[in-house]
Amino acid sequence: MTRNNSSSGPPGDPHPEVPRGVIARFRNYFLTGLIVAGPVAITLYLTWWFVNWVDNLVRPFVPITYRPETYLPFGVPGSGLIVAVFALTMLGFLTANLIGRTLVDFGEKILGRMPVVRAIYRGLKQVFETLFSGSGSSLRKVGLVEFPSPGMWSIVLISQVPSANVAERLPGQEEHISVFLPCAPNPTTGFFFYVPKSKVVEVDMSTEEAATLIMSAGVVQPNSDQQKKLAALADMANTARAANDSALTPETAKAD
Repeated sequence: MTRNNSSSGPPGDPHPEVPRGVIARFRNYFLTGLIVAGPVAITLYLTWWFVNWVDNLVRPFVPITYRPETYLPFGVPGSGLIVAVFALTMLGFLTANLIGRTLVDFGEKILGRMPVVRAIYRGLKQVFETLFSGSGSSLRKVGLVEFPSPGMWSIVLISQVPSANVAERLPGQEEHISVFLPCAPNPTTGFFFYVPKSKVVEVDMSTEEAATLIMSAGVVQPNSDQQKKLAALADMANTARAANDSALTPETAKAD
């Protein structure tokens, strides 16, 4: 009696493996899903964290009678944020009139007499007025400077020209400008220094694009078309499909 070895294959052959094309397709589909879901999940998480942070900050100032959880069996996320936005809007409205400006000036005079608080308040006020003023141009231009050594270029945010007492102390006759060099991957930290204006190369790029470029360590380049990203994902899927077809073709020929 002869034993039928047609199903067992030649001696020494390993077990049939999953075609490489299937693994490649699974990997590409997984990465595509990660690319789509990752930014959405992180954005929702940060938004939820910010809303809860504002709620916890504002809730102690809201009387219990006016809290939604007093009348509902659950809390309402974002109620503190709504109160904060309304309170800041009303504060801006009251400050715009004569009585409000008088009260603000009176409070600033009191803070101006405190040795340590005075410096902190004036510095923060100047920063907020510069960043949130509609006509301000500080930190809204992006440039390149040679840093940390010649031939190596870094992204910087262009700020204002130095004050007169600082400008007259800077060496040379050339006009200087102050710049902020963000660090990767956290663009809120970095270096501030004065550099000759001729050494700064302005770049047609928004501050949001510069922050994205720095946080991604150059992986996400500015001015990238969304259609190109979708086309790249489609090419990944087509490549995986072609690899799967090429892996399954020899098996079909052997069966014939």
